Amino acid sequence: MKCYEELVARGLIAQVTDEEEIKKMVNEGKAVFYIGFDPTADSLHVGHFMALCLMKRLQMAGNKPIALLGGGTGMIGDPSGRSDMRQMMTKETIQHNVDCFKKQMSRFIDFSDGKALMVNNADWLLDLNYVEMLREVGAHFSVNNMLRAECYKQRMEKGLSFLEFNYMIMQSYDFYMLYQKYGCNMQFGGDDQWSNMLGGTELIRRKLGKDAYAMTITLLLNSEGKKMGKTQSGAVWLDPNKTSPFDFYQYWRNVGDADVLKCLRMLTFLPLEQIDEMDHWEGSQLNTAKEILAYELTKLVHGEEEAEKSQAAARALFAGQGSLEHMPSYQLKDEDFTEGKIDILSIVQKSGLASSRSDARRNVEQGGVSVNGTQVKDIKASYDKDAFTGEGMIVKRGKKNFMKVIL
Repeated sequence: MKCYEELVARGLIAQVTDEEEIKKMVNEGKAVFYIGFDPTADSLHVGHFMALCLMKRLQMAGNKPIALLGGGTGMIGDPSGRSDMRQMMTKETIQHNVDCFKKQMSRFIDFSDGKALMVNNADWLLDLNYVEMLREVGAHFSVNNMLRAECYKQRMEKGLSFLEFNYMIMQSYDFYMLYQKYGCNMQFGGDDQWSNMLGGTELIRRKLGKDAYAMTITLLLNSEGKKMGKTQSGAVWLDPNKTSPFDFYQYWRNVGDADVLKCLRMLTFLPLEQIDEMDHWEGSQLNTAKEILAYELTKLVHGEEEAEKSQAAARALFAGQGSLEHMPSYQLKDEDFTEGKIDILSIVQKSGLASSRSDARRNVEQGGVSVNGTQVKDIKASYDKDAFTGEGMIVKRGKKNFMKVIL
């Protein structure tokens, strides 16, 4: 199966401006395409995962990815999919986040020998002259058309700042600059980015004439991909210091039954024939499919060794198979004990299973905490140091959050 047809079969393509031409370019390895990443944090999260996997697939087919880091647009913030304005970041914070993104992207994309590029739109956006920008770019945008864009319509009731209103123009200008500087002839983005992307295609044609070549494609379910990055306890990061490989594995191991095959198709590099064979799996077989998904994605992000450790720890914890050696652990210090004891609320809070002591108290009172398989409802329960020897104390909050607490 050719590259473009595989993208469609995996459920990755939602809309295109010229399918036949795009299909030809992608399948012949002639696409020079970009995907943008605004550095709103110091780590990529699983909401970026689909885009990174797509870039890897296209590069494997001979196409050239451009990872555009939004050092400039990050100064404003994308209003798409948001009900409020993003927090303003300093230049220093943005640069730090950009540096972190570069390291993580290199696990997915081969930047050697010009096979891919990583560029920062701060290079052309931060030095723009405002009046010149209005004359050269703003003149090509209709305010009426912009206000009809979904990304703006959903913000109009709560208030859309003029700062954010400029985001579409800046993103469009990115494509225009990438086209001229690097021969970028294609852009990918989430389905919530469609209006911004069409703005870039139109700007190229208006500025450079009808012969100028630029295509747009959006990713199916990329807005869902962003939601993938959030759980009840916060974001699921690709940085192992923010989300451990075990927790990353568990996140994917716990996807819904209805989503597991969709995730296998979109995010793993397993052959479609192998995934199609799982279409009729039910019951315990779906748990096997979830294990496969979790293992493959953990291997992709953290390497095969961490994937093996995470799978072994999960099986030991949930199925009683094997050692608990590799499950996440928290090490108590002597100063955490008072007169040789530590209470359950301190254990839950210090181990990171609760955000605060009051959060820990609420979980204990509601019956959501257990120690070594036994539910703990007494908020005054305390333990001496002997309880943390050997394999340690296995503390559970809710159905899916575990921590081995050792001394």
